Amino acid sequence: MAERGVAAETADGFGRAYRYVGPPELWPGDGGGTGTGRGQPVRTAGEFAAWAEERAERTAAELAEPFTFVVGLGGTLRLAPRRSEHVDCASGELVLSAGEIGFRRSRDGWEVETVGNHSTGYCPDTTSWPAVTAALTLVGLPHPGAFTHAAVFRRCPRCGNCNLVREEHYACAFCDADLPEHWNVDEVALP
Repeated sequence: MAERGVAAETADGFGRAYRYVGPPELWPGDGGGTGTGRGQPVRTAGEFAAWAEERAERTAAELAEPFTFVVGLGGTLRLAPRRSEHVDCASGELVLSAGEIGFRRSRDGWEVETVGNHSTGYCPDTTSWPAVTAALTLVGLPHPGAFTHAAVFRRCPRCGNCNLVREEHYACAFCDADLPEHWNVDEVALP
């Protein structure tokens, strides 16, 4: 990340900044990306309400499924349709977290129903939750208090493939080597 001018650890206490580690053909620059558009920045309760109401007017089905989200380096929540690539939602920038998020209407307004860090483009660690909670709190969205669907990503030290650890089985799905207990997906980003 130093080549992009950003330290591996952010100064505001939100932890690590994650760079895109997914397939190069999905990179939004130079004609890549999915063409689904950039994520919508949501900084206030009013911005979120306008964003949600716009979707509710189009179709209830759109609000029934989770959305793609990222939290940018400045702490801003960005939202995009579920089938959007996280790197597209982030406009190719570094993020503090990424994943999927679902909303529901309650008596008091909107709230977060589900939220997870499943992003194979950024592979954020579960320790990225504080950035998510700060962004949601800033917008005024009640939330579960932790990832409801936590994904654990590890890179295999033997074959180099990225793995999604399931049921605490820290073995590479490609070569069966042991996977480290600590996040190691992007060696450049490690402090």
